[in-house]
Amino acid sequence: MADFIQDEEIMGKAYDSKIMKRLLGFAKPYAGWIFLCILMLLIMTVSNLARPYIMKIAIDDHITAFHQPMILAPANAPKGAVIMIQGRPFVRIQDLQHRTTLPGIGYQIVTIQQKNYLIQAPIGVFQPNGHLTAISGSATLRGHDIIISGHPYSEVPLSASAIQEIQRHDTKGIMNLGLLFFILIIVGVVFNYIQTYLLQWTVQRIIYQIRKLIFEHIQSLSLAFFDRNPVGRLVTRVMNDTQTLNDMYANIMVNIFNDFFVLLGIIIVMLQMNWQLALLAFIAIPLIGIATNIYRTVARQAYRQVRVKLAKINASLSENISGIRIIQLFNKQNKSYEQFEEINRDHFSSSWKEMTANAVFRPSMDLIYDFVLAILIWFGGGRAISHLINFGTLYAFIVYVEQFFQPINDLTEKYNILQSAMASSERIFILLDTDDRIPNPQSPVALPSVSGRIEFDHVWFAYQGEDWVLKDVSFTVEPGQTVAFVGATGAGKSSILSLISRLYDVQKGSIRVDGIDIRQFEKEQLRQHIGVVLQDVFLFTGDVASNIRLNQTNIADESIMDIIEKVNATGFISKLPLGIHEPVQERGSTFSFGERQLLSFARALAYDPSILVLDEATSNIDTETETLIQNALVTLMEGRTTLIVAHRLSTIQHADQIIVMHKGKVREKGTHQALLQLGGLYHDLYELQYQERTTA
Repeated sequence: MADFIQDEEIMGKAYDSKIMKRLLGFAKPYAGWIFLCILMLLIMTVSNLARPYIMKIAIDDHITAFHQPMILAPANAPKGAVIMIQGRPFVRIQDLQHRTTLPGIGYQIVTIQQKNYLIQAPIGVFQPNGHLTAISGSATLRGHDIIISGHPYSEVPLSASAIQEIQRHDTKGIMNLGLLFFILIIVGVVFNYIQTYLLQWTVQRIIYQIRKLIFEHIQSLSLAFFDRNPVGRLVTRVMNDTQTLNDMYANIMVNIFNDFFVLLGIIIVMLQMNWQLALLAFIAIPLIGIATNIYRTVARQAYRQVRVKLAKINASLSENISGIRIIQLFNKQNKSYEQFEEINRDHFSSSWKEMTANAVFRPSMDLIYDFVLAILIWFGGGRAISHLINFGTLYAFIVYVEQFFQPINDLTEKYNILQSAMASSERIFILLDTDDRIPNPQSPVALPSVSGRIEFDHVWFAYQGEDWVLKDVSFTVEPGQTVAFVGATGAGKSSILSLISRLYDVQKGSIRVDGIDIRQFEKEQLRQHIGVVLQDVFLFTGDVASNIRLNQTNIADESIMDIIEKVNATGFISKLPLGIHEPVQERGSTFSFGERQLLSFARALAYDPSILVLDEATSNIDTETETLIQNALVTLMEGRTTLIVAHRLSTIQHADQIIVMHKGKVREKGTHQALLQLGGLYHDLYELQYQERTTA
């Protein structure tokens, strides 16, 4: 793949099964932990769904059950449901599991003028319209009869002890249910903590593996890839996009099961409690489906536009801040402001559309919820007043409907997370699928040592297409020789040095080290024998010693001190408070250019390379530091094949061979004196620099 796709071009599907399959592949090694999290979610769902049902039992079976119909307790009645009333065992009909075997006579407590009476009536009286319900209506006392809605019932006055027994029974039941409710809360809290901990532990390890994979892949890519792709975009892949995946794994991958368990559990419980009220509540489902589909369509379009406009804002900000000096020097502030204002206005418009979609969806869900709640109260409340359903059942339905809408109300957030995850994962997979690497041979040639003979045999090289930087370049460097490359900017000098280390591969011809094509060696083994000193020295955060030894942990501090002395860096190192253990700030900002260059010499010498590559290593250095570096070079170059690129011709006059490059071709070869006598390009370059020094 030639180029990495721009952020604004990644606007694929809101959900892509192929991408999701690859994302789940990262989670596969942790399938056991994920399954455990899902199992805990199931337990938590059962705990949460059981609480309204417990409240329903408490209300129906105890709090409002004082006037519920009873029968004399049969032999198979549950022991916990038996109530002793004035020496006789009773059980409420609603506590019996098999209502088809009810005896013919039922009993009920009636309260008249703050006194309680036990009346009896045929069971059929308690079943109007086929529903078992308490006898209701205005009650008056006439002799030994109680008249309810015109019907006489024989009465038995209840003593205070009988009432206390009934109250003790209900109080005990409420206490037991309260204890169970508390246990469910504790279970829910404990499992929620464990599940959250395990989920975050799992997700962080998945993200850790993804980041590691991306970083390893980026490090394996060729320099040509980095020439075409900004560093900022690659950093975004490793950090921002993986963080988006973190949200997806944490909030969707497992919690989607929680939503499923909640919705399915509520449907089952509601149907079990009262199928008529359940079907009435399910009116919300098609309405939710319609609203969700409309929102998904509108939000997807708005989300795409926001991402495109945001990318343009970032690009505009980066360009203007990077070029702020030019903007101020040429008074372009107003023009830049107008351009940014237009882009910012477009982003505001797109963001407003996205916010409008979100602002409409959630209130629409609230409207549907309120509509369903109103129907439940109207229909269920009427039936509760008519004693066709219990109040606890209606209460539980209202709570379950609220819980039913909770995952639906969270849909907007989860949908945005899913869209971001799809876009981010697509960008990540495009990067991971980019195979822009310098390949190692399948059967590499061993390279235990290098004598240092280098041959360029009709080499052609281009960074892009056929825009040739080197054209039919051929030369030979014998072991131990010092060869310098000179020429105008863009002549191909630095490209030659990059090709020797296989930072790029040639398109035509071959480069041989000790007579073997370098493409037959492993890159890593070849580079172990090549020491490179660049013009722009890069120092890593750490200390001086770690920047010299890099990954060669077997280099002792004593060896580093010896190397520092050889490259004439002892002077400034000895002035550091901590010596070689002095902290190095980012990119070595606390050191001068010359000091950084001396450290790069020490770094190259620490590896004891057979081939030394110096790319503008002595440019832009003051005279005093240049003297130190020139003396250090003598030590560094001793016994090594050395390739030098230098603009200062005075620094390469003692080279064994000077190769003059011009427009990608070798134009002249020879020693300093021979090239001067030739009177060609080298002579012109030398005269030009001599005149500049004289004028200065």
